[in-house]
Amino acid sequence: MAASLANNSGMVRRPFPLSHGTTTLGFIFQGGVIAAADTRASAGGLVACPAVHKITPIHSHLVVTSSGSGADCMLWERILAREIRLYQLRHRHRLSIRGSAKLLSFMLHPFKGTELCVALTLCGWDEETGNANCAMRSDDCAAADCSLDVVRRQGVTSRAHSTSPNSGPRLIYVCSDGARLQGDVFSVGSGSPYAYGVLDGGLRWSLSKEEAVSLAREAVFRATHRDAYSGNNVDLFHITALGWSQRKREDLREEYYRDMERREKIAEIRKRRTASEDSG
Repeated sequence: MAASLANNSGMVRRPFPLSHGTTTLGFIFQGGVIAAADTRASAGGLVACPAVHKITPIHSHLVVTSSGSGADCMLWERILAREIRLYQLRHRHRLSIRGSAKLLSFMLHPFKGTELCVALTLCGWDEETGNANCAMRSDDCAAADCSLDVVRRQGVTSRAHSTSPNSGPRLIYVCSDGARLQGDVFSVGSGSPYAYGVLDGGLRWSLSKEEAVSLAREAVFRATHRDAYSGNNVDLFHITALGWSQRKREDLREEYYRDMERREKIAEIRKRRTASEDSG
């Protein structure tokens, strides 16, 4: 079916070319995974929508950032969510983040060379119970789920620092030609060079949650300030062993005005220092 869709998609031509632009990013730090993106959907030189959602929750421990054609990204995010849910129903445990990325890569590969434009970054957390118990009986699965609920109710967060290779934060990039890359930091879209400039200067493993959120917001803000295809707002998700949480959407205009005030204060301090040195 995928091969037939790939053949058909190559026959459809757009009436005019459309330029795509966005800024999405994700990185791993000691407190989990941060995913951030702007909210502007562009179509050539037009702003098609100023408030789209470029970060989509797939399940409780996985979100996906999307870059490329809006329609293509929405379709493949839905396909991925469906396949992961079907896998969970069949096998009584959730597919790992690596497995999800591999599945998505295999599904996208037949479309290589077509006009399909999809670049997804999977930001999530793998749980040990989901990977180590593939052959569990149903009663064992129920017992494991109950013990996991007890751990969560007790507020145990030590799982965030698990040393098991089968659990922990995951960040995997998958694009429409089937390429699959795993890393600690990714930024995708027309604004990614500007975002990388901020991330390379401030990203480190020991960041606190507040510092990581501030860094991600700053990276998206700097990218939207320089890239015309990105802008409007910033969405931000934080993924840990307990699942994902979303921060309230922030208007980048307010960040711009705050940045202008900071620049004015810095310029005023420099003038005062220069005046005091000249008088002294």
